[in-house]
Amino acid sequence: MNPTPSRLLIIDDDEAVTQTFAGILRLEGHEVRTALDAESGLQQADMLHPDAIIVDLRMPLINGLGFLYRLRSREQSKDTPVAIVTADYNLDESIPRELAELGAQLHFKPLWLEDVVLLAQSLLASQTRAARPMIQH
Repeated sequence: MNPTPSRLLIIDDDEAVTQTFAGILRLEGHEVRTALDAESGLQQADMLHPDAIIVDLRMPLINGLGFLYRLRSREQSKDTPVAIVTADYNLDESIPRELAELGAQLHFKPLWLEDVVLLAQSLLASQTRAARPMIQH
């Protein structure tokens, strides 16, 4: 019997990126949904309750950081593992700090296909650790 596939959400305004990431992660056995903007991503997150989310930092209207703030304000998504990806190597120094405070990983593009797989595994492992009860001695 196969275990239930992990649910992943990919959000990027570049459809080629979302389709490439989704394709490789589906081959790995994950259930993957995609969105091309933050607002659609929030709607998908509310419906899907993903186990992990990969979101682009630089998107029109609401960027990845804005998405993350909105996601964290929702009770059901406050602990969902999130990776923010960007091709912008000249980030304001406050952005990595904010992402860390919000519990998100920061990764830089380009990402090779195996990097995407490892990133998903890392996010899912952090989700599993967070779900384990603490053992008090």
